[in-house]
Amino acid sequence: MTNPHIGNTGVNFDDEESRQCFLAGLVIRSLSITTSNWRCVESLGDYLAERNVMGIYDVDTRAITRRLRQDGSLIGVLSTEQSRSDDELLEMSRSWDIVGIDLISGVTCNAPYEWVDETKLEWDFNSDGRDRDTYRVIAYDFGIKHNILRRLASYGCKITVVPSTWPAAETLKLKPDGVLFSNGPGDPSAVPYAVETVKEILGKVPVFGICMGHQLLGQALGGKTFKMKFGHHGGNHPVRNLRNGHVEISTQNHNYAVDPASLREGVEVTHVNLNDGSCAGLAYPALSIMSLQYHPEASPGPHDSDCAFREFIELMDSTKQAA
Repeated sequence: MTNPHIGNTGVNFDDEESRQCFLAGLVIRSLSITTSNWRCVESLGDYLAERNVMGIYDVDTRAITRRLRQDGSLIGVLSTEQSRSDDELLEMSRSWDIVGIDLISGVTCNAPYEWVDETKLEWDFNSDGRDRDTYRVIAYDFGIKHNILRRLASYGCKITVVPSTWPAAETLKLKPDGVLFSNGPGDPSAVPYAVETVKEILGKVPVFGICMGHQLLGQALGGKTFKMKFGHHGGNHPVRNLRNGHVEISTQNHNYAVDPASLREGVEVTHVNLNDGSCAGLAYPALSIMSLQYHPEASPGPHDSDCAFREFIELMDSTKQAA
């Protein structure tokens, strides 16, 4: 965490975005010794300890941030084994690399399940004029955030969540109105099975890719992905929607990006990150495809991009009407 003071609001379970905490470790500057928030149910330290997640504080995270900004992403090691020498710890860091590692398989669900929860009324927004037609959506879980599912359900979708290895043929047997390819961690080039699944579904039904799903769509459309210097992380990234000129403040968390120059003819870049000009969204109208590199569901974060869910609904609806 780059913010120096962490833990003062504590933790509440309503804000959890996945079925379990998948953190490997947490590094912060200053750990609050007290919590003060009406929704707090336990402290950050207790939350991590109960889940066997290692954390460390009193670390100069600003110095680390400056180093990463200069040198790009680096591998670090946290250990409680005091017997290990510095050389051994360095060797551990050099023996691991995020490139080429399938991280999706460790976070996906084990079996299909139905999702029904909508956004709770006290947190809902953008609800005016929302129709209540039901759309059948299959959501591939590459590490999916719950608020993506809540927003889809709030827009009238009946959702079945399936594992990352779920066959495309089984998805198409369910006759969905659309398919969502979710966010997820790691290198999209390390999961060729997911790219093949995407390829088999394209053109059959409308699809929406978010984050990892966006990158998999890029590869399925003939494009290449590349590792960024230090990725995009945080809740304040400006993105321009090239179709209407609007600027959205977005939440992002990814280390890879799609090279738009490598995409097949007809694929449209719809959104651009204004910090570095990287591709932040794609569309291929001929195959009813849309994707975003960032998180339209936010949670936490701004709501500027929630309209993307309505666009997915409209994409499914127009395909229905044309059938």
